[in-house]
Amino acid sequence: MSENTYPSVNDLTLEEKASLTSGGDAWHLQGVEAKGIPGYMITDGPHGLRKSNSATTGEVDLNNSVPATCFPPAAGLSSSWNPELIHQVGEAMAEECIQEKVAVILGPGVNIKRNPLGGRCFEYWSEDPYLAGHEAVGIVAGVQSKGVGTSLKHFAANSQETDRLRISANISQRALREIYFPAFEHIVKEAQPWTIMCAYNCINGVHAAQDRWLLTDVLRDEWGFQGIVMSDWGADHDRVASLNAGLNLEMPPSYTDDQIVYAARDGRIQPAQLDRMAQGMIDLVNKTRAAMSVENYRFDIEAHDEVAHQAAVESMVLLKNDDAILPVAGDAKVAVIGEFARTPRYQGGGSSHITPTKMTSFLDALTERGVDAKFAPGFTLDLEPADPALEAEAVEAAKGADVVLMFLGLPEAAESEGFDRETLDMPAKQIALLEAVAAENKNVVVVLSNGSVVTVAPWAKNAKGILESWLLGQSGGPALADVLFGKVSPSGKLAQTIPFDINDDPSTINWPGEEGHVDYGEGVFVGYRYYDTYNKAVDYPFGFGLSYATFEVSDVKAVKTGACTATVSAVVKNTSNVDAAETVQVYVAPGKADVARPKHELKGFKKVFLKAGESAEVSFDLDDRAFAYWSEKFNDWHVESGEYAIEVGTSSRDIAGSAVVELDGDGKTQQLTEWSNFMEWRKDPLGSKVLEKLRAEGEAGRMPIVPDNDMTRLFLDSMPINSMSVLMSDGGKAITAFMLDEYAKIAETAE
Repeated sequence: MSENTYPSVNDLTLEEKASLTSGGDAWHLQGVEAKGIPGYMITDGPHGLRKSNSATTGEVDLNNSVPATCFPPAAGLSSSWNPELIHQVGEAMAEECIQEKVAVILGPGVNIKRNPLGGRCFEYWSEDPYLAGHEAVGIVAGVQSKGVGTSLKHFAANSQETDRLRISANISQRALREIYFPAFEHIVKEAQPWTIMCAYNCINGVHAAQDRWLLTDVLRDEWGFQGIVMSDWGADHDRVASLNAGLNLEMPPSYTDDQIVYAARDGRIQPAQLDRMAQGMIDLVNKTRAAMSVENYRFDIEAHDEVAHQAAVESMVLLKNDDAILPVAGDAKVAVIGEFARTPRYQGGGSSHITPTKMTSFLDALTERGVDAKFAPGFTLDLEPADPALEAEAVEAAKGADVVLMFLGLPEAAESEGFDRETLDMPAKQIALLEAVAAENKNVVVVLSNGSVVTVAPWAKNAKGILESWLLGQSGGPALADVLFGKVSPSGKLAQTIPFDINDDPSTINWPGEEGHVDYGEGVFVGYRYYDTYNKAVDYPFGFGLSYATFEVSDVKAVKTGACTATVSAVVKNTSNVDAAETVQVYVAPGKADVARPKHELKGFKKVFLKAGESAEVSFDLDDRAFAYWSEKFNDWHVESGEYAIEVGTSSRDIAGSAVVELDGDGKTQQLTEWSNFMEWRKDPLGSKVLEKLRAEGEAGRMPIVPDNDMTRLFLDSMPINSMSVLMSDGGKAITAFMLDEYAKIAETAE
């Protein structure tokens, strides 16, 4: 077989087909060298390449990996609201994979931040599925544009670490479709990731790896996914059931290929299904051949570090800036307090832990730029009690400073893959230190390092400025210096609401579950969808972020473009003397609906860089999904007719203007039966005609007259028509029979 003629499943024996559906070892696909199928490497992301130094031997070692660029994890990158920048990050990641001969990088992870205590929130994108999907798609498209595969994960509903290997996430169809699926769906339809990784957990009692509805009916048949599905490491518990469900690849191998062979021979696996799963693995190998054939490639370390630098700059969110304390004046006497300034926490813990190509702390950046600042660590990066000597040194350093930059946050021991946090609070010793420093010097700016939100309100009075920097990757030090000293204006926006208290979050009552299951009882009311709908006070709303510039959003217009579509436009102006970027956000607010819907939902955003005094018009095309909800009655998306407000603003609670469109709706109707109530008959186009005829027949004396008064109507509206005899005895039975008969006639004519 020539090197340009690749095999198909028809060239393989049964045993070879079976072998392709399991890995060769923990980090390699199973090759069939005799048939020209190599066993390429696949390894961790998602915010950079984590290739273990022992990967060639197939061992799992999370702390010993080859140097690679550590980009900001999704907790920070999501706050950029900049898909183009995220695409550049993806391209850079792919180049590093090419150098290291990695065919597939495992990421991005787009699970919803259902609860801010989730231990893996640092590598997930948002509480909002639209934002998560429309940002993370850049990683997929960027990586794959270079001929390297991605693995979109973890499909699906993997929003906690507690009992994550087996817990059943019990979720309604509507919540799955509106909250936990859309990020995956958008990325599949927009970028076709070459692989998808299914989750450990069960969904409504069925392991994700064995869920044919999930992996075949929805993913492949509904969304048109063309790639392969692999298991999370150790998530496949029944190879035969998983392969039948649509799982192409078990990782790591359990060395049970014989189970697949026996099942294929005795009919428990159909030949066509095994062929589909094995052919998918061959197709994946063929997609990656070109990139994996590049020899002696070396990525540009400095260029990639600059991409990481820009990503870090745009990841920061300015939460507070009283008295314009930021940016720090060039001639200011600066005190820097907090071990994070010297020993940055730049990434999360667990399978995504990267060995960076270089590491520049904030103190390093100050030294490089010739900035003279007093430094005191103030505390240790662990969960041990405070050290009085360190505290005293920090308070002394703050004396006489024009501004105190305090680097606070969560040490790695407080959040990581593998466990969920128990509190939103930062370590008490850090808060006590802040209070002591603020008592000595009122000009304090807090710079936060954390992978998910922390409570801010209890200590905010002690800080004039608060900069949420999340986890900034390897170039966070220079990026922080750029923002704090005003070389660039902060432009990040929150991808996650900051509540006052964890008990304000609607998922907390069911968190993290009990007796092997967790009920997603809040339904679609996740994050701001709950807070905004029920007017719950929050510390900082979804989408919020300050700038050194000021902006004005005006002239909001909306035009209906189809039965269920519209276009919205607005003008954004930089009203300051500072060049900066603003993110314009579009929310759709439905009017009266047949189901409980959130007050509004994000359906568009654009980040716009404007020079001082400059203005620009932005526009957004809203398709039918922007207005739809998942109807369990229709088992489909449904756009009701009626008014929809389209809101344009700079956060979910900073709405600059809105416009109303009247949509026709999609016209969906459900067949009426004896179990349909009078209200459903009245609202249905055909049912209303039946009721008109019933009224006419009653007035003519040929049918009983349906009572028409307020009290009777109250009963009728909620009463299935097969219960009419409760109100009208035999006359009610006659009415039911008449309505069903007439409906059948009209429906037949309508066809």
